[in-house]
Amino acid sequence: MVSLEFVRGDITEQAVDAVVNAANSSLLGGGGVDGAIHRKGGPDILAACRDLRASRYGKGLPTGKAVATTAGRLPARWVVHTVGPVWSAGEDRSELLASCYRESLRVADELGARTVAFPAISTGIYGWPIEDGARIAVETVRATETAVWTVRFVLFDERAYTAFAARA
Repeated sequence: MVSLEFVRGDITEQAVDAVVNAANSSLLGGGGVDGAIHRKGGPDILAACRDLRASRYGKGLPTGKAVATTAGRLPARWVVHTVGPVWSAGEDRSELLASCYRESLRVADELGARTVAFPAISTGIYGWPIEDGARIAVETVRATETAVWTVRFVLFDERAYTAFAARA
């Protein structure tokens, strides 16, 4: 069974096998976690993402899917990019959010990663309520069969940390 850790901090500073990027579908960088990973990781990540766009994901990475690249200058070995859903009051997109966590773990398994750091996917600019995002994240990771030993949820602020840690 995977061990869960909850830390308040900067995901770009995590010395783990794989860091999960809450990417936008273009894979070409953006704001929030995505922008921070691209800025700190350097041009190798963007080059790898451009290669993915040119080869397999010409229309972008679909919501709920995941793909890996180099981690560039990050202290991790790989970045697993996943596209979270935008929260909607009128449509239940919970399964798409859960898929981000499952698919990221599947990609981590393919890479042989044993330690993975996740942000709170979709809870920033995509508007997902933090308590519900924490519930879906923790329940999904606990329920997913994986060879990953440790999942570290890296939460940027106290509110997110509190919501996730309450699920420990």
